[in-house]
Amino acid sequence: MSVDPTKHRPFISWLNTSKPIFRVLIETHIKLPLLDPILSSLCPSWKFTPNHSVDPDGRIFLVWRDTIGVQILSQSRQCLTCRLSFPNHQPVIYSAIYTSNLSSVRVDLWAELIQLQSTIELDSANWVLGGNLNQIIQPMEHSDSTVDVPDFLMYQLRDCFTQLGFFDLRFSGPTLTWINSQPENPISKKLDRLMVNNTFVASFPHALASFLPPNFSDHSPCVLDFSFSLPLAGTQPYKFQNYLIKHPGFAQLIQDSWIHAGNVCQTIAQLCWKLKQIKSNLKLLNNDNYSKIQERVRETNRLLQNAQVQALQDPNPITFQAEKDLHQKWNFLREIEELFFRQKSRINWLREGDSNTTYFFRICQTRASYNAIRAFLSSTGIWITDPQEMMTHAINTSDCLIDKFRINFRASETQILLALQR
Repeated sequence: MSVDPTKHRPFISWLNTSKPIFRVLIETHIKLPLLDPILSSLCPSWKFTPNHSVDPDGRIFLVWRDTIGVQILSQSRQCLTCRLSFPNHQPVIYSAIYTSNLSSVRVDLWAELIQLQSTIELDSANWVLGGNLNQIIQPMEHSDSTVDVPDFLMYQLRDCFTQLGFFDLRFSGPTLTWINSQPENPISKKLDRLMVNNTFVASFPHALASFLPPNFSDHSPCVLDFSFSLPLAGTQPYKFQNYLIKHPGFAQLIQDSWIHAGNVCQTIAQLCWKLKQIKSNLKLLNNDNYSKIQERVRETNRLLQNAQVQALQDPNPITFQAEKDLHQKWNFLREIEELFFRQKSRINWLREGDSNTTYFFRICQTRASYNAIRAFLSSTGIWITDPQEMMTHAINTSDCLIDKFRINFRASETQILLALQR
């Protein structure tokens, strides 16, 4: 949105279609005296706040409905940070970004964000950062093939986000978000991002960012859906958990299951049947001993603390042995928990002498967010986001593929039979 009246009608149309409850507007070039008349005309009954107090051009301002609360925490020429309060939901810290075209000025924002994190204690907050960074992070985010090596500015921004714990939220739409609108020298880049921290992903695991066509701008607008629901997952294929070999009875269980399923195994069908019997017993072993492993670790730790207090208050062989047994059990379950999350996260790196359960758990959360299917693009070019419609579309598509396979298989089978008859 800007003072250009030709952009007002498309903006109102987008506003009525998307129906956001909170909106960040950047690079508007609206001076303070014109702000109230323009917004009152375009967004009646909406509240707003600009960053004119620190930037005469007011390049960043927020617009929101009465259904949410907005508290300004910090503002500068390149960043406006606020706390968003939603009814019956956890608050979210949102940092709206519009960086300078000059790299020497942008670097001030990277330092500002790091300072902001420590000042407001945002490590444990649901923190979102969105806007125009005017800087790519890796060469593939530039359409020019000659940009194939990371430069100092990319490393600088990447290091900043690593220190902040930020990463791109799972998104749909174009990867590159800006075009230079020069047909004789066309260039596109990913200058706009929506980034979150691990705390946000844990609180809003179904959140999705959608980058839309630029319409009247040269940047792709981004819509953040906090509570995008997913279809319920069906039966998952069995995966052997590596930590099962730590169980004292693992080897005996495998041997007994193999013998019980029959000593002789001469065909593939017999082998598959024997493995299926072993799989059932392994599932029982896992459910009986390691299901809900995080809860087991917490409960064992609680019992251990009680036993430690009893041993201090009543030192005798019984209380000491109880404390020792629970301590061994707690350490064992912690090891199982770490192995579980390490396998699930597919990360093998470990800091020597350090339990990385929290690290692996965060990796699992991030992977789950990225791997989830949020939408389908139909053959007619329409995005399907409703969970029930997604389920129906997936079933219909798979049925079509199966029917094609059956037809091809029958044709091949007929050709083989004819060849044999010759």
